[in-house]
Formats: sequence, structure tokens, C-alpha cells
Amino acid sequence: MASSSPVSSSSAGLMPKPRLSLTQIFFMSFGFLGVQFGFALQNGNTSRILRSFGADVEHLPMFWIVAPLMGMIVQPLIGHYSDRTWNRLGRRKPYFLLGALLSSAALVFLPNSAAMSSIIPALWIGAGMVMIMDASFNIAMEPFRALVADNLPDSQRTSGFAVQTFLIGIGAVVGSELPSILAKSGFSQEAGESGVADNIKYAFYIGAAVFITAILVTVFLSKEYPPEEYEKYHGKQDEASKKEGLSAIFKDFKNMPKTMKQLGLVQFFSWFALFSMWVFTTDAVATHVYGLSPDDARSVAYNDAGNTVSSAFGTYNLVAAIYALFIPVVAKFLGRKGTHAFSLIAGGVGLISIYFIKDPAMLKYSMVGVGLAWASILAMPYVILSGSIPAGKLGIYMGIFNFFITLPQIVNGIGGGWIVKNIYGGQPIYAIVLAGFLMLCGAVSVLFVYDAGAIRIKQEKA
Repeated sequence: MASSSPVSSSSAGLMPKPRLSLTQIFFMSFGFLGVQFGFALQNGNTSRILRSFGADVEHLPMFWIVAPLMGMIVQPLIGHYSDRTWNRLGRRKPYFLLGALLSSAALVFLPNSAAMSSIIPALWIGAGMVMIMDASFNIAMEPFRALVADNLPDSQRTSGFAVQTFLIGIGAVVGSELPSILAKSGFSQEAGESGVADNIKYAFYIGAAVFITAILVTVFLSKEYPPEEYEKYHGKQDEASKKEGLSAIFKDFKNMPKTMKQLGLVQFFSWFALFSMWVFTTDAVATHVYGLSPDDARSVAYNDAGNTVSSAFGTYNLVAAIYALFIPVVAKFLGRKGTHAFSLIAGGVGLISIYFIKDPAMLKYSMVGVGLAWASILAMPYVILSGSIPAGKLGIYMGIFNFFITLPQIVNGIGGGWIVKNIYGGQPIYAIVLAGFLMLCGAVSVLFVYDAGAIRIKQEKA
């Protein structure tokens, strides 16, 4: 790997990166609050929006597959170019801002897809807006991981990604709860001629405003190291590497670190499970817990089930936000890999427990375990990975690592609906149970990952 690195493999002569204050770390990742606010609205409401436009439950994964496809394409490209960017805004910040503007527009247009239904069916307009939204989210999101690795020394990266996860959790909690809050405030839950209830529509409008505001906080209140200072901490990137075109992405993919390959299996299990949860939980709860028919997708009762699920998703995000603050402490006792394994076990148990729920209020308790897993999924793989990536390749490898997030979702998107219809007899609750068992598989597989950063920290202390 050293021979293909654009940065000298030796750390001799490099200055240690200065430790940042908690306030600096907070502002550096604050934009992720807005990104996750938007993701929470999407995750909790896209299925019911598409169902209200006429999508069948077994076809939902095919619409949701757009998200990972966009991530697979966009994130490596953004990572590649952000490694090579420097202008008045900085290295990563231009992509934050572009993604925020596009994402906010998509959040406004998605619930209004029916406005053009006289030209194109609302379902297909909605699916197209989901595609644009996902591409935009990925443009804004990808550079945040690289920014943490850019600015923080190894010893602060667990804390850096934990703070990022905390902010993600806060944004997701409010985003998940917002439709229920608006419904209780008097906004209609009935899908009128537009096909989308007012509480959902206005939640997306608010989400657009929060998204761009949070990104602007990071853009204006955080700093990036200019090229000359960056090289003092990371080493000088050779000129040939800077001029490499898109073919460099394939070259870097081929030469990915051993740790990334091992984490790929962990990510496959984790994200296959998460995709199932996001796509099928609303219908699983509506049919298995509420006893509704799949044909009730436009009813008030179905929207009540949807609000219950959205609120429960808020619970797992709240738990994730709180747990994120304790991850650095847990990691001191269990280690990085042990912390991730423990958290995935909690998530697996939480998902499996949904099968046994009879009272909808109990769903929030199942989501406690999912919250522990979610916090760890958003932090620990990146902490483990960041210690094995050459400094000049932080953006591109964080983007390539997204392959191991998107691939399992694409596989699930292609086959998940068919399995629910033909193997599970149209009962999506069994997709949730399988998701729980896959979380447990991820917990076992992470124990075999090589953590170069943890070894380096131990050597430095010795």
C-alpha cells in the first residue's frame, strides 16, 4: 500500500496535528445535523408518500434502491474532487454548500409531486425527486467524514465522530418527530388531492430550511487547513497524483487497505438490515401490530401507524444522540471493535423484538437497541477506517467506503420486495426479523477486523 500512496509513508518530519476544542469539533460537524434532519424525513416518510401515490408494498424496495445507487456514484466522485479542491471557501465546504442548496429544493418539491400529475404520473415524479434528493444529500454528506479525519489527530477521532453522531441524532430526532408534532398541532393527516397530508408536506418545508441553515453554520464557523499548513500535518501530495483523472478512483479501489475490506463485510450486514428497517417498518407495523390490510395505505389509520413508526425512529435517533456522547468512554473499556460488536448485538435484539409487539407504544422500546447500533454504525467503522487511510486519500477512500454501504442496499432493493411477496407471503414483519439476525452477524464479523489506528495509539502511549 505504501508504494501506491501519494503521501510519503514515513511520518518523519511531520508536525502533530493540534488538538481541537469541543466547540471547534461541534461547529465542524454541525452541518450534519441538517443532513440527518433531511434523511430522517426521507426515511420515515418516503414509503408512505410513494404508497399514497400508488406504489405497491412489494415494489417499495425498487424505489428505495435509488438512494444507494446515487451514493455509489456520487460519493466517490465528491471524495475524489474534494481531495483536489481548494478555493476561497476551502476544500470540503464548497460541496457542503452545493449539496445543501440542491437538497433543500428537493425537500420542497417531493411532497408536491402530484402538482405535475397531469403530465407525468405522480409516482414517477416522486421517484425522480427521491433520486435528486439522494444525490444532493450525498454531495453534502460525503465530505464531513473526510473533514474530521483532515482536522483531528488519531487520539481525537473517536470523540470527533462521536460528536458528529450526536449531532446526527439530534437532527434525526426532530426530523422524525416533526410529522407527529405538526399533526398534534392541527395540521391535517388526510391525504387530499395532492396525495400527501399537510403535516408531511410542511414537515418537508421546515426540513429544507433547517438543512441549509445547519450547513451554513459549518461553512462560516469552522476552518480548514490551507494547502501549505495541511502538508505540515499530512505530508506533501505529489503533483502526478493531483493530476490523476477519474481512473484514479478505480486504482484506489483496487489498492484499498486491508481494514477497509474487512469492514466491508460488517457494513454489508449492518446496512442490509437498516435498509429493510427503513423500507418495511411502516407496513410491518401497520399489518402486524395494527392489523390493517395492505390496501389501507391512504387511510387515516395507516397514517397513524406511519406516525407511530416515524416517532419510534425519533426514539432510536434520540438514543443514538445520547449514546454517542458515551461511545469514547465505552471504547476505553471494550475497545473500538468490542464497542461496535456490543452495539450491533443491541440493534439485532431490538429489531427481532418487534415481531413480539402487540401494543404500538412498545415499538419505542425496541428502538432503544436500534439506537445503540445506529450510533455505533455512524461512528465506529469510520474511526477504525480512518487510521488505515493515507492522508492524501481521505476524501476518495471515505467515498469508496460508501460502496460497502450502498451495495447491500442495492441487493436488498433488487430482491427484498420479491422475498416479502413470494417467501414471506406479503408479510413484511419477517424482513424486520431477518434484519435483526443480520445485525448479530455484523457483531461477530467486526471482531476479526484489523484496527491499525488502535495499534498505533497503543505504541505511542508505550
